[in-house]
Amino acid sequence: MLNRTFILQHEDLSQIVFYALVIVSLWMIECLISITSPQKKLPHTYLNARFIFTALPIQLLLTGFVLLIMNWDHRHHWGLINFIPRHQNKWVYYISLFMLLDLGEYIYHVIMHKIGFLWKFHLAHHSDLHIDVSTTVREHPGETCVRTCFLMLWVFLLGPAIGILMVRQIFQTFFNILAHTEFRLPDKLGYVLGLLFITPNLHHVHHHYQLPYTNCNYGDVLSIWDRLFGTYKELPQQETNYGIDTHLDPGINSRFIPILKIPFRKIEK
Repeated sequence: MLNRTFILQHEDLSQIVFYALVIVSLWMIECLISITSPQKKLPHTYLNARFIFTALPIQLLLTGFVLLIMNWDHRHHWGLINFIPRHQNKWVYYISLFMLLDLGEYIYHVIMHKIGFLWKFHLAHHSDLHIDVSTTVREHPGETCVRTCFLMLWVFLLGPAIGILMVRQIFQTFFNILAHTEFRLPDKLGYVLGLLFITPNLHHVHHHYQLPYTNCNYGDVLSIWDRLFGTYKELPQQETNYGIDTHLDPGINSRFIPILKIPFRKIEK
């Protein structure tokens, strides 16, 4: 009970620890299996890891507001999830809430691509010319702010309990990091898992440098939203090239400060 209480009271810290354990473990696996030596991976990892120090203060500050909103929802019995009677079948309740939270991440991701001002911040993530687990943390601090504010809105509308939100974020963390690993799953396994989940095979397509593939496979954990809303696409690994066609200059997208300036530069047509 003490451990559970501590985790619930330190939700942000618990998520950071889990995030760090997963990303370090997968990075080490990449080093063991990849043909790229750790010495060659380190500069790329160091570049992307620096974004942790711009995102973390914002994440920690705004997560406090997420918790305040959840507490307000709980006290006032506010949120769409209250229309699902949990006493009849708790699994229907939990699964419904998980899917609604995942739908929120899908909507957020689509918005970041479709609204020009927000896309400029999301470009920092897409400009990476090589995808590995370190790409997961390559997020402009402006997007960190937007993403967490959107989570506040979605939590306010849904009214989830903190325990359920934590379970959902554990799944999100694992799948988000796994999706950015530099390896794809075997075709048959990738196809079967991709019927329901976002796999590295599907998310790599999202990081292809040209449209229409950039605007596909927006899903976070579940792939069903892409299939439902017509944004699902596949692309063979040998035809997938990473980056974004408007930002292929390594002098910009391989250096920390120029990446931070990407949202304020004119996008080349």
